Amino acid sequence: MKNKPNRRNFLKKSIAAGALSMSLPYYIPSKVLASPGRRVGANDKVILGGIGTGSRFRGGLARSFTNLDGVEFAAVADVDLKRAQDGQQLAGGPNIDAYQDYRYILDRQDIDAVVIASPDHWHAQHSIEAAMAGKDIYCEKALTLTVEEGRAMVDATRRFRRVLQTGSQQRSWPGRPNEGPANDFPFYRAVMLIRNGYLGKINRVVGVNYAGAWENALPGQPVPEGVDWDMWLGPVQPHPYNENLKPGRANPGWLSIKDFCGGEICGWGAHGLDQIQWALDADESGPEEVWVEGIPYKPWVANSESGYGRFFGAKETIIHYTYPGNIHVELSEDANPNGGALFIGEKGKIKFDRAGITEISDPSWLEIPLEEMKIQIPKITNHSQDFIDSIKDRSKPIADVEIGHRSATVGHLGNIARWVSERTQEVGVKMKWDPKTEKFTNSQWGNFYLSRPRRKGYELPKLV
Repeated sequence: MKNKPNRRNFLKKSIAAGALSMSLPYYIPSKVLASPGRRVGANDKVILGGIGTGSRFRGGLARSFTNLDGVEFAAVADVDLKRAQDGQQLAGGPNIDAYQDYRYILDRQDIDAVVIASPDHWHAQHSIEAAMAGKDIYCEKALTLTVEEGRAMVDATRRFRRVLQTGSQQRSWPGRPNEGPANDFPFYRAVMLIRNGYLGKINRVVGVNYAGAWENALPGQPVPEGVDWDMWLGPVQPHPYNENLKPGRANPGWLSIKDFCGGEICGWGAHGLDQIQWALDADESGPEEVWVEGIPYKPWVANSESGYGRFFGAKETIIHYTYPGNIHVELSEDANPNGGALFIGEKGKIKFDRAGITEISDPSWLEIPLEEMKIQIPKITNHSQDFIDSIKDRSKPIADVEIGHRSATVGHLGNIARWVSERTQEVGVKMKWDPKTEKFTNSQWGNFYLSRPRRKGYELPKLV
């Protein structure tokens, strides 16, 4: 590799021997701070570093980049040495450097961008530090763990003039075109129909009642060799290691544990809620009210008898939102979490998800040439390629950081309404949300949940 310091040679040798220790102080090397990054030309090769090589990286994310022309990985990093080695193979083989500490990727001047597939509680730290190091960023959804983190990520991306693509791939999902127009870019077609008024004024949207986060009571187990559990926890207060906590989805997995994620409303929900934001033209705003109906929320508890993480929330506690124009959004459907919703307007309705457009008032709408519609939305056919193109022409990608932050916020607001009802034992109380200030105007407890304490040494980086 180019310009590879001796310490990186040491790291590469250490990972092969399984002997790398994390005795380094927590810091970002000063020379990478506020780095402008390399200007990538239209014909230049884009060099990537992968941060987090777990199930999402292995499940197709790495391949989505290695399949592109003019793109290659130079290094990967994961707190689990074995997973780092597995990621090394996926990213291109033994010539790819594998680290346990992601900061060595940020310190490399030959790496243009990072692909972040770490757990949600690390997304903000990884992304902000990457922006400060002059790297462009592809970060998996849900983009954030809290509303505060999301705004900090937007600020850092803009401050250092970086590109950030959120992994909300449904904005470029091709569907199954060979099965007809209802499956040919179904999300794009449905959003175009809605935004161009074919349903008339939208009055009601029904989405999936995604599960919230569990409390963690999993018993402690010995930390496996080669896993830096303290680094895995990062900004979160210590939890004992458990084999069902480290994977994203297990019994139940970190995705369902409150300290690390918001539950499936921030997992699968990040897809469906993003489509609601997109269809309602709310990419830079969001709902104005949020509340729950039914009974006060009661979270599940993960223990030694827990099963697989739940997709659906408690049926007795339903989340509601009000969007501008008095559009009522409710998360009440107990159905396959395919990342879509049902939209009901004055002139008709449409339902769409990864199964395609499954319900539509007028089937002839499926035959309308989209390019002839008055309102045009950019059509992206490859999410990863869109990120690479944006690196080269310095444009905003289809799921820019502001979009990712705003869509994640909808899930966070739903969780906050649940948590406030749990605390107050009240339901039906409409919490007023100001999308401009990103604060509640009538709920002290709501504002309390907009951020979370971070462990000393893992504070959100201050922009310099």
